[in-house]
Amino acid sequence: MNKEHLIDFERKKRIGIPETIFCLDKDVNQIKNILNDLDKNKTTLFTRLSKEKYSNLPKIIQKKLKYDRASKTAIYGKTPTLTKNYNIAIICAGTSDMPIVLEAQQTLISYGEYSNIFADLGVAGLWRIQKHLEEIKKYKIIIIVAGMDGALVSVLGGLVSQPIIAVPTSTGYGVSNNGNTALNAMLASCSPGITLVNIDNGYGAANAAIRILNAI
Repeated sequence: MNKEHLIDFERKKRIGIPETIFCLDKDVNQIKNILNDLDKNKTTLFTRLSKEKYSNLPKIIQKKLKYDRASKTAIYGKTPTLTKNYNIAIICAGTSDMPIVLEAQQTLISYGEYSNIFADLGVAGLWRIQKHLEEIKKYKIIIIVAGMDGALVSVLGGLVSQPIIAVPTSTGYGVSNNGNTALNAMLASCSPGITLVNIDNGYGAANAAIRILNAI
C-alpha cells in the first residue's frame, strides 16, 4: 500500500505559504508517520491537534513539537525569530473566542510573522473599542474574531481603512447556531470590503493576512 500522505514541500515556493498538517480527522499513527517524513530543517505547523492525540504520540516525537494547548496547534522545527511590527492586529469580541485568536497567532508565529492581540472588545462595551482605536489604526491588516451576532466586524469596518479579515466563531447561545448567525451577519455587513473566512478558521484568516502582506 502507498503512503496515506504526500507532503507538499514546494508549496511555500509556489504560493508563499508552507504546508500545514490538519490533524482533526487523522489518527495518532497517521500523524506520527507524517512527522517522520518532515524536513527537520523546515518549520511545519500542525492545527487541530487535540491534547489527547498529542499525549498519545511517542515521547521522542512530543519533544520535537512546540505544543500550544489553548489553540491546539504545534510547531515542528525551529520557531522563527519574531520582530515586533505593525503588520497584523488580531481583535476578538470576547474571551471565549481566544482559542481561534490563538490559532491565528500561532499560524503567524510559525511563518515568522509577529501579531498583536486586542482581546475582549465586544460591542456590548463600545468604550473598549474607543480606548484602543488609535492603536489599532497603526496596523496594516486587521483580523477580527467574533461570535454571537458578529457585530464587531461591522462596527470596526466603519471606523478603519485597513483590510479586514473576519472570522465568525461558534461562540454563542441558541440561535447563534454554531457560528452561522455571525457568518451571515458578516456577509450581510453594511461596511463594504470585508473579507470573510469560514467559521472558527483562525488558520485561514492568518493565511489571508500573509497573502496580503506578500502582495504589498
